[in-house]
Amino acid sequence: MTAPFAADARTPAELLHAYLRAGAPDADPSRPLITFYDDSTGERVELSAKTFDNWVAKTANLLQDELNAGPDDRAALLLPAHWQTAVWLLACWSVGVTAVPGGEPADADLVVSGPEGLAAAQECSGERVALALRPLGGRFPQRPDGFLDYAAEVPGQGDRFAPYSPVDPNSPALETLIDGLPLKLSGEQSVALAREGAARLGLGTQSRVLSTLSFDDWSGLEAGLLAPLAAGASVVLCRNSDGLTDEQWEKRIDAERVTLRLS
Repeated sequence: MTAPFAADARTPAELLHAYLRAGAPDADPSRPLITFYDDSTGERVELSAKTFDNWVAKTANLLQDELNAGPDDRAALLLPAHWQTAVWLLACWSVGVTAVPGGEPADADLVVSGPEGLAAAQECSGERVALALRPLGGRFPQRPDGFLDYAAEVPGQGDRFAPYSPVDPNSPALETLIDGLPLKLSGEQSVALAREGAARLGLGTQSRVLSTLSFDDWSGLEAGLLAPLAAGASVVLCRNSDGLTDEQWEKRIDAERVTLRLS
C-alpha cells in the first residue's frame, strides 16, 4: 500500500512543509496550491506552494515578533474563506497559536478581521489586525482606528520562520464547530481528521478541490484547506459566487481542472 502524503506530519504546518520537501512524491513547489476567486471584484489569485509558504512565514513572523503571540494564545479570525485566511490559519499553527475561525473577539487574545467584522473585533482587548481583502492584497485607503493594517505590516517581515520553541502537536490548535457543536482539536487531531476527510473524499496528490464553503466550521475547513493539504492536493476557493450561471461554473471547473466541487 502506498504511504499517505506527509505520513510523518503531526501538525497542519508540517503538512504544508511536505509540499516543499525535496524528493517528496509528486512534490512540485511551483505548482498551484491555492487559487482564489472573488466574483464581486473579478479577482483571481493563484499561489504556488512556495509562494503560499512565503506568505505564511511572513505572517508567522508578524504574529510571533510584532504581536508577541505564542502557544498560550487564541486568535479569533473574523474572515471569509479567502486565500489570506488560509495564510493566517497556517501562520497560527506555525507559531502554536490556537486558531478560532468566527470566534468571539472578547474571549480571544488577539483578533484578525476583514472589513465586515471590524465593529465586532473592537471587543478584543488584545492586538487587533485588519485585512482589507482588496485585490492584490492591497491596503486600506485609511487604516481603521485601533488596528494594524496587515497589508502594510507583513511585507517587511522575514521570508523564513522558526518558532521560539517547537510546536507541540498535542497542544490546542483549532476551535471550530461540527454540526453546530463546539470542537476543540490539537494539531495532531486536526491532521488525523483531515486525513480521514481526504480518504472519505477520495483525494490524492493530483486532486483539485473547488469549495464555496465558509471556514467558520469544520466542514468548510476540511473541504477548502485541511483535507486537500493532507492529501497533497490543491484547492480553488470561490467567494461571492452565488450569481454564477451553470455555464460559468462549467467553464471555471474546466479551466481550473477541478476534480471535486464542494458547496
